[in-house]
Amino acid sequence: DFTVKDAKGNDMDLSIYKGKVLVIVNVASRCGLTNSNYTELSQLYQKYKDQGLEILAFPCNQFGAQEPGSNEQIVEFACTRFKAEYPIFDKVDVNGDKAAPIYKFLKSSKGGLFGDSIKWN
Repeated sequence: DFTVKDAKGNDMDLSIYKGKVLVIVNVASRCGLTNSNYTELSQLYQKYKDQGLEILAFPCNQFGAQEPGSNEQIVEFACTRFKAEYPIFDKVDVNGDKAAPIYKFLKSSKGGLFGDSIKWN
């Protein structure tokens, strides 16, 4: 029941992923874990995409300003450097009043040990 913006600003209805296993992740290109995270996401996607896995990557600049780039720069970085074949969406907030609705829903659906805030990319 969610519509999100893709990296080009187009609306995307997430119902296209109905019946698939989703990994929804907030990402950043200047985090200390960027290399391992993007590498492992690409490996995970390659291994399981034919079995119905989809990775939905949402860039986020809320953690130490580690994702300062434009959507175009982020997509180029992820796809060129890490061969990301999964969709990368519009940069969003994942915490606070301006958090993307999909993240508000996900956090309300599954509380964490330390509350409902996402701690890092």
